[in-house]
Amino acid sequence: MKILTLMLLMSSLLFSKVYYSKIEPYEVRNISSNVSGLVEFIDEDMIGKKLSSKAYIRIDSELDAKELKYIKDKLLYLRDTVAVNESMLENLKKSLIRKRENYKQIENLKIKSRIEKDREFYDLVSSENSYLATQKEINSLKTQITDLKLRQAQLIRTVKDKNLSAKGFILYSIDVKVGQVVGMSTPLARIADTSRAILTIYLDEVDVTDAKNRVVIIDGKKTNYKISRILNIADSKNISKYMAQIIIKSPKIFSKLAKIELEEK
Repeated sequence: MKILTLMLLMSSLLFSKVYYSKIEPYEVRNISSNVSGLVEFIDEDMIGKKLSSKAYIRIDSELDAKELKYIKDKLLYLRDTVAVNESMLENLKKSLIRKRENYKQIENLKIKSRIEKDREFYDLVSSENSYLATQKEINSLKTQITDLKLRQAQLIRTVKDKNLSAKGFILYSIDVKVGQVVGMSTPLARIADTSRAILTIYLDEVDVTDAKNRVVIIDGKKTNYKISRILNIADSKNISKYMAQIIIKSPKIFSKLAKIELEEK
């Protein structure tokens, strides 16, 4: 009986290996500020809870919102001005066509004096210059519009970045206080994706090749899970070990220690 038990134990050791891993959220993000400003609101009641689309941290954006409104108004005025100038340009074009035709008709007429011809010529050149100046102004206005649209996009992004939300994520921690002035890269919060969980284990070199083909047993129960990721570069901390990860369903409680066995089929 003892020999049979020993043989079963040796067989188990040959075909499976045991690992331990904490059940961690699928992803934990460290959120840093993309903007500068005064923290005016923090929803500390949401720590440990699932976030909605509502902001959990808000940085003052009053001036940004005002500038956005002014840009919107200015764009409206500039577009109206462009429309007026384009109408003027069309009229100048029609006038130019007529003046060029008239000048061609009198250019070689002997009955017209040199002074009269010069007067017509200067009038034609002046009209052409007016046409070109109007075209130049239109181009300048369109450049201003493009610059304002870029600034508008930047401000929209800034306002968005000053109202932090992360729908579906759990608020893990908040690293700032109301009244604190933050700058670029200031740590603001940590959030976690708990829609799934991840187990991380470290394999020996000989186990890396066929790891994805093994049956995953968690806490003594066979599962349909497979090794999801394997790094073929040895870990910097666990020397001569290779990190492997198993993505599983979200548990009721995270950070529990799980016993993992990889058994040959």
